[in-house]
Amino acid sequence: MRSYRVLNDLVGWLVFATATATYMLTLQPTAAFWDCGEFAACAYKLLIPHPPGAPTFLLLGRVFSLLAMGDVTKVGVWMNALSGLSSSFTVLFLFWSITMMARKMLVGLQAEPDGGQKWLIMGAGTVGALAFTFSDSFWFSAVESEVYAMSALFTAFVVWAMLKWERVADEPDSDRWLVLIAYAVGLSIGVHLLNLLAIPALAFIYYYRRSKNITLKGGILTFGLAAVIILAIMVGIIPGLPTIAGAFEVFFINSVGLPFGWGIWIFLALFISAIVFGFRRSFRTGSKLLNTAMLCFTFILIGYSSYLIVPIRSSYRPTINENDPENVLLFVSYLKREQYGDRPLLYGPQFNAEPVAQSEGAPVYERDTKAGRYVEVDHRLNTDYADRDKVLLPRIYSNQGGHLQEYQKWGVNIRKESYVDPEDPSGQPRERYARPTFGENMGYLFSYQFGQMYWRYFGWNFIGRDGDVQQSGIMTPFEKRATPDMPERITQSMARNQFFAIPLILGLLGFFFQVRKDDKDALIVSLLFLLTGLAIVFYLNEPPIEPRERDYGYTGSFYAFSMWIGFGVIAVADLLKRFVGSLSMRAALATTLCLTAPALMATQGWDDHDRSGLYNSVDSARNLLESCAPNSILFTNGDNDTFPLWYAQEVEGIRRDVRVAVLSYMNTDWYINQMKRRAYENDPWVTTLDSTNYRQGTNDYLQYSANPRVEAGIDLRQFIGLVKQNHPALVLGTSVGKSILSFPTKKFFLDVDTAAVLKSGIISPERRAQVVPRMEWTLRGSILEKKNLIILDMIQANNWKRPIYFSTTVNSADFMGLMPYFQLEGLAYRLLPAKNPSLDPRAEGYPDRELMHRNMLTKFRYRNLDNPRIFYDENNLRFPANMRDKLSILAETHLAAGDTARAREVVMKALAWMPDKSIPYDYYSPQFIGPLVKLGERKKAEEIMDVMADRAVKSLNYYALHDTRQLFDTERQMSLIVLQNLMIAAQQIGDRARAEKFQNLFGQFYGPMAGG
Repeated sequence: MRSYRVLNDLVGWLVFATATATYMLTLQPTAAFWDCGEFAACAYKLLIPHPPGAPTFLLLGRVFSLLAMGDVTKVGVWMNALSGLSSSFTVLFLFWSITMMARKMLVGLQAEPDGGQKWLIMGAGTVGALAFTFSDSFWFSAVESEVYAMSALFTAFVVWAMLKWERVADEPDSDRWLVLIAYAVGLSIGVHLLNLLAIPALAFIYYYRRSKNITLKGGILTFGLAAVIILAIMVGIIPGLPTIAGAFEVFFINSVGLPFGWGIWIFLALFISAIVFGFRRSFRTGSKLLNTAMLCFTFILIGYSSYLIVPIRSSYRPTINENDPENVLLFVSYLKREQYGDRPLLYGPQFNAEPVAQSEGAPVYERDTKAGRYVEVDHRLNTDYADRDKVLLPRIYSNQGGHLQEYQKWGVNIRKESYVDPEDPSGQPRERYARPTFGENMGYLFSYQFGQMYWRYFGWNFIGRDGDVQQSGIMTPFEKRATPDMPERITQSMARNQFFAIPLILGLLGFFFQVRKDDKDALIVSLLFLLTGLAIVFYLNEPPIEPRERDYGYTGSFYAFSMWIGFGVIAVADLLKRFVGSLSMRAALATTLCLTAPALMATQGWDDHDRSGLYNSVDSARNLLESCAPNSILFTNGDNDTFPLWYAQEVEGIRRDVRVAVLSYMNTDWYINQMKRRAYENDPWVTTLDSTNYRQGTNDYLQYSANPRVEAGIDLRQFIGLVKQNHPALVLGTSVGKSILSFPTKKFFLDVDTAAVLKSGIISPERRAQVVPRMEWTLRGSILEKKNLIILDMIQANNWKRPIYFSTTVNSADFMGLMPYFQLEGLAYRLLPAKNPSLDPRAEGYPDRELMHRNMLTKFRYRNLDNPRIFYDENNLRFPANMRDKLSILAETHLAAGDTARAREVVMKALAWMPDKSIPYDYYSPQFIGPLVKLGERKKAEEIMDVMADRAVKSLNYYALHDTRQLFDTERQMSLIVLQNLMIAAQQIGDRARAEKFQNLFGQFYGPMAGG
């Protein structure tokens, strides 16, 4: 027995070392895009990230960040190393789980494997664990500071621990493993809830081990009990206990008159008393089951207690404090993710449902420290729909812009119909979208939600991946890496990986072999596979388009399939019985043959998963911050436009004088309150509106209601004053009995003290004549959101004392018609009382060439953008494209000023910093054609035009033939934009032949696409 245990441990740790080396060698050296920058920043200083938070992950991340030894530039890589080590430990526990199941399959639960069986078991564990090591989705999460790697670790650990319990279940102290699992489940809540989906598999391990009579009824009861446990944790413990504590707090403060906090202490006293009572009851009755249950419940709570960091740290008002959950009532809202809304799951409205009423829901409380009580400041609104508009399993529910068109790509017939509302006394026919049928809902469920958003990802991991463009499909075993008609964007993508379906075939062999040899364990693995895969897809009820691929959420399912890949080794050895008599020889041969699967996955996937030289995220953040003047305010979008900035400021201390303001968060009162507090070297916001004017539920949006008396325009200062007074002239009524304010005109003006502005020095000498005594602009749209209102208030209150910037990536709708007063200074527009003299409708900012040149050529970083060995995926290519655009504008501005020397410097450095070999030419690249010709580089300009035109045509031809669902409309549109920009560039340089050619090509492809 000891020899097997030593071998099992030794091989397991060797596999662990292989996985660790892989992840450490391919780690990203700094924070990555999406949530990674936010998590790294929040872990480094224990700040509060987006709901529902990840306190366990943040606490461990804080420990790892200390290993940077004071070098803030190394914090990011150490945070990524936490994910790398979490992933390699996941691989270790997967190896041991496979070997335990394989051992039981071959010799039973307690028997000792002989020589050949030992090596066959080791081969199964090695192949399965290494296949998961190099699987596409898991490897992606292993090299960045996201929660999914650690979440996978907790899943792997609890499965392994339950299998360990199974082996020692007859020993007196075996239930200690159950308590350990409960503690791990509690801790995992502070990482991600995915771990809870392993509970049914654990329950069946318990049922099969404890029950002497296995029946269908017992299986159904086991699954039902597991579902109850999951619901008890997700509903009863996570939000339930804080919700009850909040109710105690409100009651004892508002009704009894106790000081703040006493309600929570009373709840805790009663709750702890109930736990003590439960333990005493188990002792008195001698109930081992009750005692174990109480221990498990208590240890889940101990693990869950990591969440106490959220209200504790929030009460200190840190610089990142999302949702401001400093008291129990706000903490409950934070845990419930109320800001994100919800989706119908089993029964509810579809996209065409018409609201019939809005009712007041749960009250929203705010502390009134003067009165010493909680006051109701708002109610959450519940939207009610008629029963006729509610259906079973509503999958086609979203009516957001663009979603209806996307639904049609998946077989949904979006059409309008005429109907008569039975509750309308007039009896007049109305027109509305027809209700999708149940068949269409199921078709969408299976084709898009199951097919596109799960099985496609499954294929990426075990069959092959077509590329990195969003919506990329599966690379089938008989598909060539490159064909003459394929665009280079596909054929040259490092993410184009061909596995020849070998991992899939091996996994299927392992699945059928396990079903035949050990159907009970096969059911356990199948539950794990389905619940962490298709069940998540069903629960998420995803809309027809996502901002990015979501494969990282299904690694638990791919973990389960990797078990079957491991068992495939045993299946292959079993097939070799006819040809090879010796079990040891069969084990060696089967292991060698099956190792081709992880070997192929490793060699194909290394280049696109190797992020060891990727600095684009933090460099793009630095470049945006360096575009701003000292002590400025910078308005940005969310996620990739903001989270890297948070990392750059909070961790590396880059430009902390710039106040980053996230536009999407500015529709909340908690965020505005945070912005009105000092942070590091930057001052608080100055506004005239106070908290009563922007409290949640107040001025969430203002509706346009024309007033002829101010049709010519209204003074911004006067308008803000009316809003502050809640003036009756602006009041409108709503259906829920609340009043909202309106804005009476879309035309605004703001008087400017030109003498003071010129004296302040914020205007460059060349623009002094462009300073205006009155700024005039026109708002777009009929809704003024809270964020827009606050920005307008800041503009009039600021009086040009503090620089105000908008990131160039911000949606133009959020510019509120102020573009003529924008000055481009790099990757940000500065708002100034100087009007752009350009009549070009595309102009969004007057380029200050001195500032731009200094910022972009001396302050910006372009690390490794010229390295063709580094994989820049679709998302990583967006930010270099933006820099290309601004560099081309700078070059044109220099040429217009007659400064050819600096224009040449800009163009040549742009082409050298971001060459086509590493950052392929994009739709901004034609903007360099004109400057190149003016600088005497016509040959280079013609080369760029010809290369780009050939690529665009090839792309359009390819997608016209192969994109039957029109999933790649974005790629086709980008190619059309390239042809259009090339045509404009050719016209500008007098190349009539190419201009005509590009124009003809554009017309050739635009017509069919517009018609389609």
